[in-house]
Amino acid sequence: MSDPFKQADDNRKVLTADETAEGRLDAWLTAQVGEEFSRSRIKALIKDGQVFLKGAPITDPQRKVRAGDSYEITLPEPEDPTPKGEDIPLDILYEDEDVIVISKPAGLVVHPGPGNWTGTLVNALIYHCGDTLSGIGGVRRPGIVHRLDKDTTGVMVVAKNDMAHRHLSLQFADHGRTMPLERAYQAIVWGRPRSLSGTIDAPLGRATGDRTRRAVKRPENENADEAITHYEVLERFHESPDASALASLVECHLETGRTHQIRVHMAHIGHPLLGDAVYGAGFKTKANLLPDEARKVVKAFDRQALHAYMLQFEHPRTGEVMHFEVPLPDDMVELADALRG
Repeated sequence: MSDPFKQADDNRKVLTADETAEGRLDAWLTAQVGEEFSRSRIKALIKDGQVFLKGAPITDPQRKVRAGDSYEITLPEPEDPTPKGEDIPLDILYEDEDVIVISKPAGLVVHPGPGNWTGTLVNALIYHCGDTLSGIGGVRRPGIVHRLDKDTTGVMVVAKNDMAHRHLSLQFADHGRTMPLERAYQAIVWGRPRSLSGTIDAPLGRATGDRTRRAVKRPENENADEAITHYEVLERFHESPDASALASLVECHLETGRTHQIRVHMAHIGHPLLGDAVYGAGFKTKANLLPDEARKVVKAFDRQALHAYMLQFEHPRTGEVMHFEVPLPDDMVELADALRG
């Protein structure tokens, strides 16, 4: 069988599909190129018109590969990250040549964007890691394979090279179905879910009229993404004789990883997170039912009460299953103590 990978010039490659070739174009190209480029980056190159078949650009990543097709692809050098390094302290839980695991504080944006072009986790990582940081995540997201909202605390892993980025990205895309990736969160929510444990299976998509919000969608909606959250009630606060509760501490395990997934799902079943101004604003008055001291603490809590306390993944080089846990941050401990009364 001939080698499908033929060098055209420094940045342009020609790859010819043999009789065993099958599947989507983005997946096949990724397999041919090797570990230097992730599937997400190959997909972006296709959409950007950097892949040609018989001299014509192919922009559909889902195009089926056929034996005999000869694709020409331009593979640019990884771009230097536009953000500059900033000396921002990092709470490092683990670090080696491939990955860095941190405990993210509340208020720290993960990557630069409108309104937050500096002072982000990426700026801190560039300063700390220097030239070792992976460029595959994109110009403004070097090394980032998953994210936490600005005001969500907890464990994050970052890739320090392209091999690690690709391996970790595959794990997060797999959502722990066949790989050892596992993510668990703790949240303080209003009320008490009807069942002490359960599964929320509700597709999510962009909210109508507001691109920053997410909303539950009908499964047949073309913009709906599968979203599954498993939850368990750990503690109930101000529980009444009828088994109702003013608030609860819950643990959530993600089977998928959609934007704002836990926040939207808990609000969807009638139990939004305390402090969530986006999905739980209508529950703010419930604080008035609390004793004076607890009410003051709840009203002063100015972020969603969500903490990514556990992360488990397979090390991209050694194959070792890495497990990290971080206890509730001080402000959530204070919140829980106040609710206990």
